[in-house]
Amino acid sequence: MSQTPREVVRRTLTFDRPERIPVNLWVLPWMTEHHPEETAALLADYPSDLAGAPGVGVGRRVRGNPYELGEYTDEWGCCFVNLQRGVIGEVKKPLVSDLADWRTVEPPWELIPGPEEEAAAIARINDFCRSTDCFVLTGCCPRIWERYQFLRGSENALMDVMLREPGVEELLNRIFEFYRREFEFWAKTEVDALSFMDDWGTQKALQIPPPIWRELFKPMYREFCRIGREAGKFMFMHSDGCITEIYPDLIEIGVSAVNSQLFCMDLAKLSEFRGRITFWGELDRQHVLCSADPEAGRRAVRQVAEQLYTPDGGIFCQFELGPGCNPATARAACEEWMKISARNRR
Repeated sequence: MSQTPREVVRRTLTFDRPERIPVNLWVLPWMTEHHPEETAALLADYPSDLAGAPGVGVGRRVRGNPYELGEYTDEWGCCFVNLQRGVIGEVKKPLVSDLADWRTVEPPWELIPGPEEEAAAIARINDFCRSTDCFVLTGCCPRIWERYQFLRGSENALMDVMLREPGVEELLNRIFEFYRREFEFWAKTEVDALSFMDDWGTQKALQIPPPIWRELFKPMYREFCRIGREAGKFMFMHSDGCITEIYPDLIEIGVSAVNSQLFCMDLAKLSEFRGRITFWGELDRQHVLCSADPEAGRRAVRQVAEQLYTPDGGIFCQFELGPGCNPATARAACEEWMKISARNRR
């Protein structure tokens, strides 16, 4: 009997020889607006093996659409200004201009069901998990560092952690406490994995020195993983940029799969972690997926496979369909992954 998408993903994460490589294509509205027919056909031919559980509420401060031109206010009250339709904008006026005002930050507690609503919320999520044969991720995605940047602004945030300004740990802990409690709720449901994110890399290195990252952020991520692991969940993390330096840390604390920009790093170096963590994508969006030559997609897949693929599992066919993406190149990449996967099953 053919393996279900959920089983394919589980076997991939446990290195238990899935019958094929799992697929998880991310699609931004820009892609569906500029290439609607090609995108629909690609998703029909390569449906995702992952599904996101429905959220449990809407933040009372949310205003607007994050992908439309103009302003969008998120659940924390952070206002994003968007100059390009189909992608997400940036925070131009941080809420906490003076770190001494960190106490004014009010997390969106309404997104965590209270005692009277919890049972019904869990039942709705569990019904969704039972209705699909896909591997289900949480309907939330904690992002401690990015949330801190949204609240303070990126430049202020970097200065805060580097100089250890008074209030930095207090604000981080306020953010962390909300996300910790959010994860504790989701750990009670039947989702297959808890997921979190923070973009830590620049094009060439971590944004802050690894010792500071390990002191300030690693303990919080470790707690996320403890909550998930004790509930029998897999742990998924997304982080853009060059994050080679913290891959061993992510493995140590119990991250099951990491979504990272492989082509910002040395693939040969990343091969040292093969068999210890699952590479949840991705392919290069800056040069490969926007190439007019579909062969670029095939070459990129072969590069990744040579260093990171094994028939035992540990890798996804995953990348983002966003601004500038050539549908033909994206399709060629998917075809190449399936070809490699089929060849190694024989």
